[in-house]
Amino acid sequence: MQFIYQLADWPKLRWDERAIAGLVGEVRHAQGKLAGKMQMLGFPLEQEAVLATLTEDVLKSSEIEGEILSRDQVRSSVARRLGMDIGALAEPDREVEGVVEMMLDATQSFAAPLSDERLFAWHSALFPTGRSGMTRIQVGAWRDDTTGPMQVVSGPYGRQKIHFEAPAGNRMPAEMAAFLAWYNVPSEIDAVVKAAIAHLWFVTIHPFEDGNGRIARAIADMSLARSEASPRRFYSMSAQIRAERNAYYAILEKTQSGDLDCTEWLLWFLHCLARAITGAEATLASVLHKHAVWERIKTHDLNDRQRLLINRLLDGYEGKLTTKKAALHVKASHDTALRDIEDLIKRGILQKDGAGGRSTSYSLVAGSP
Repeated sequence: MQFIYQLADWPKLRWDERAIAGLVGEVRHAQGKLAGKMQMLGFPLEQEAVLATLTEDVLKSSEIEGEILSRDQVRSSVARRLGMDIGALAEPDREVEGVVEMMLDATQSFAAPLSDERLFAWHSALFPTGRSGMTRIQVGAWRDDTTGPMQVVSGPYGRQKIHFEAPAGNRMPAEMAAFLAWYNVPSEIDAVVKAAIAHLWFVTIHPFEDGNGRIARAIADMSLARSEASPRRFYSMSAQIRAERNAYYAILEKTQSGDLDCTEWLLWFLHCLARAITGAEATLASVLHKHAVWERIKTHDLNDRQRLLINRLLDGYEGKLTTKKAALHVKASHDTALRDIEDLIKRGILQKDGAGGRSTSYSLVAGSP
């Protein structure tokens, strides 16, 4: 199988400008419309929307690679780095802090040039122990293929199917120099199109032993932030790619074994981006719902533990809330957590679910007073 980097004209990717022009216009209009809606929320709610979006982006980008992070840890790490006080949450581990650090550097410092050293720092943040799972990898450096060629494979051992084989390790310095020179120089290419091309180009080079997909998506997010000239993120491209993961890998594989015409990839990416922007309506609705709930209950004299518990439920609590979990969340005894919950039930803010006993769980009352 031949791959696009083996063609004589690589990396001169080409596309049909007329085929994508209308879609680019639609995406640009949708970006502006969403930004306008979010600005109308006011700063506190706008910040809440940014926090929700960045949390989802970090979680879903890792999920695409099969890595499941703690939502509480990610949210806590993002909030702290944005200077937001959301109460005591789980202390993030090094892996979570690293992923968040990379994503925020890409989106909050979007105007800064992309360089070898910046990418090495991102890679080191992703793998703070120098290992990917149980395997020791080269961190903060281009791969050199000492352990064999870089391949994307599937299937059982001995019968693997090779979907893609990246360029040889000794090509990395020259390949990345060409990529970075193109990425950092202003051009007439629309920034959302440049985001799609940068993503494809980077994952085709596959310059690191691991983490290439997450870094490629961070570069795309950086490009999208440049397209809006704003660090505020109100939609998650990674969340949409996660929802369409099979199609994502299929179009990548098809394009990487094609003829340097990346029109189909650009169309897929732009449609996916349009769906991501549309999906931001859910984030907006969630933020407005949270605000409405607090407006309804603002006259209640609640303690900090109760406020934290309500926010946990409003922020998309995973699973069922029990007294045991509540005690862990608010770092209190079982009896204290139970008293807090019973008080919230009396106030009509929480309700009991389940059959009682150990299976009793609690949820917010719709239209809480």
